[in-house]
Amino acid sequence: MAFCTKCGAQIDDNASFCPSCGANQQNGGFGQPQTSGKSDNDKLMGVLAYFGLLVLIPIFAAKDSVFARYHSNQGLILFIANVIASIVSGVLSLIPFVGIAISILLSLACIVLMIIGIVNAAKGEMKPLPVIGSFQLLK
Repeated sequence: MAFCTKCGAQIDDNASFCPSCGANQQNGGFGQPQTSGKSDNDKLMGVLAYFGLLVLIPIFAAKDSVFARYHSNQGLILFIANVIASIVSGVLSLIPFVGIAISILLSLACIVLMIIGIVNAAKGEMKPLPVIGSFQLLK
C-alpha cells in the first residue's frame, strides 16, 4: 500500500502519478511512491486538533499539511459541537432526571467522537467522524 507524497491519497505501489492530485511520485529517483504514510509531526498535529482550543495550533502551524488540515477541520467541528452540547446541557439540566440524563449522553458522545478522532489521527488515517464528519469549515 502506497500513499501520495503530496495529498496522502492511497495509490498503486507502482504509480508514477497520483490519480487524485496528479503529483509526480518519484521519490529520490527510485521511482517508488512514499509508503510510510504520515510523518510524526503530521500525526501530532492531527491528534492536537481534537483537544478543544488546541485545534488552533495545527490550524496555524501546519497549514500546508493536507493531513493536519483535515483533522483540524474535524477537530474544529467537534469543538463547536461540544460548545453547543454544553449550552444544550445547561438548559436541559434544569429539567430533573431526563434533562440530566440527556446532558450526560451528549457529553459522552463528544468524548467518544474525540477518542475516535485521536485514534484516526494517530494511525495516520483520514476518516470522517460519525455524524459530524461530513461538515467542512476549513479548506
